[in-house]
Amino acid sequence: MQAVHWAAESPRYARHRSHGPKFGWSTVLIAQELAELSPCRPGVDYLMRRTGLKERSVQYHLEMLREAGLLAYVVMGSRVRGGPPLASEFRWVIPAAFDREHGIRCADDGVLLRRPVGIADWGRKAIAKWGRKASRKVRKPRKALSTQQPPRCTPMAGTTSGSSTTGTTHSPPEDKLASGKADCPTPKKPNRGSRTLNTVGRRFQLAGELVRRVPWLHRALVPRIAWIVREVADAGWSADEVIAWLDNGDAPQAVRRPSGFLARRLEHATTLWPDAAGRARAVEAARDSQRAEHARHVEWEGDWQMPRSAAVLAEVRASFSRSVPAQQEEPGMGDVVRTDDGLPVLEEFTREQIIDLRRDAEKDPSVIEFTINTAGEVYARRLYSNRLVDQAVNRPVRSGLMVMDRRWGSA
Repeated sequence: MQAVHWAAESPRYARHRSHGPKFGWSTVLIAQELAELSPCRPGVDYLMRRTGLKERSVQYHLEMLREAGLLAYVVMGSRVRGGPPLASEFRWVIPAAFDREHGIRCADDGVLLRRPVGIADWGRKAIAKWGRKASRKVRKPRKALSTQQPPRCTPMAGTTSGSSTTGTTHSPPEDKLASGKADCPTPKKPNRGSRTLNTVGRRFQLAGELVRRVPWLHRALVPRIAWIVREVADAGWSADEVIAWLDNGDAPQAVRRPSGFLARRLEHATTLWPDAAGRARAVEAARDSQRAEHARHVEWEGDWQMPRSAAVLAEVRASFSRSVPAQQEEPGMGDVVRTDDGLPVLEEFTREQIIDLRRDAEKDPSVIEFTINTAGEVYARRLYSNRLVDQAVNRPVRSGLMVMDRRWGSA
C-alpha cells in the first residue's frame, strides 16, 4: 500500500492516461481491497459490491494497477462452456522504481519474493510518510453539501405588527387595461417549417418509395435498399426516374434477391442519365407508354358493346347470320316462335329439341360461342346449361392464322 500511495501521487503514473479514469482515490480503494485478500483472487462483481464502482470502472483501475507494475497476473480468468467462470488470480508487486527512489536495498536470493535489507537515510522520511498514508483506510468521498442556504420566508425575529412588511399593492390604472392586451416578456418563437432531409434521409425516403411501388421489391429491407440507391439518391433522382430507368429492361419473372437485382440494374445509371431534363423526358415517355398500353388493353380486352348506330347493328347481325355454319340450323327450327331480336323463345322448345341441341353443342363448342356473341351469355346458359358454357368459354384458343375471336364471332 505504500507503493500504491507513492504511485498515486507520482506524476509518472497519475496523469499519463489519455482516456478513461485517472490514477486516483478509486485506484487506491481497489488496491486496498486487493491487499486484504490471500490468495488475491477477486471477481469483478465482488469488487463492485465492496467499492460501489461500476463494472467498467473496476476493469479500468485493475488495468492501471497492472500498467503501474503494482499488480501481476498469476492465473488469468477464463470461461469454460458448461462450467462457472473463474476469476483471475493476482500477485502484489512493488516496482523497482520505488526501491531506487527511496534508497531501499533488497537481497538477491534468486527468488521472486522481495526481501529488503536496508534503506538510505535520505529515504526514511518519505517511507514514513507513505506508511502513515497506508495505515489509514481510504473511503469513498461523500458529495459536498451546498453552502448556499435557501432564502427564508419569514424574518428571524418575530413582530407584533399586524401589517405586512412586504408593502402595499396598487391596482393598475384603467388606461393600461383598456385594450385587454399585454406585451409578453418572452416572445414566442416562430414556427419552424418542414425539416429539410439530409443525405441519409433522402436515401431512405427514395428507398421507401421504391419498396412500395416496385412489385419485386416489396420483400426487401428499406435500409439495404437505401444503401444500394445511395448513388442515384445523392444525384437527385426521384422515384419516378428510378422506375423509368428500371422499365428500360425486361420485366423479371421471378427475383430471388431483390437487392442484388436492383444493384445490377442501377449500374452506370448516373453516367447514362446525368441530366435532370433528360430524366424528366424519360419519365414523361414512360408515362405515355403506360397510358397507350392501358388504352390498348381497354380497347381489345374489354367487353364487347352493342353498336349504338342502328345501321351498324343491322350490318353486324347480317354478318353474324352469314357466318353461321349450315349445320347449326337444325331442321324443324323454322316454325319456332321468335322474339323481336330474332331469338327463338326457349319455352317453345320441346325436351327432345333441347337434348339434341345440347348434344350437338357438346360435339362442336363453336356453336355455344356463336350463341354467346349473338344472344348473350345468359341466353346461352339457359339453352345449353352452365356446364357446357363453362367448357366452351374456358377451352384454350388455338394460335395461328385461323383463330376464332370470341367477341366478334369471325375467323
